[in-house]
Amino acid sequence: MVRVVRFLKAFGQNTSGATAIEYGLVVTFISIAIIASVQAVGANVVASFYDEIVAAFK
Repeated sequence: MVRVVRFLKAFGQNTSGATAIEYGLVVTFISIAIIASVQAVGANVVASFYDEIVAAFK
């Protein structure tokens, strides 16, 4: 029983897993921001190229 209590105390004080989770969350939020900005800019770029191509064939 003493081993279990010591293990649980050590497990509760271990924060190395929390750091990995925090880095994972940071990477997730950065990737979401990159995807959103690429989609917003990509739509404008495609629209402007489409307009130029249509104007070239008129």
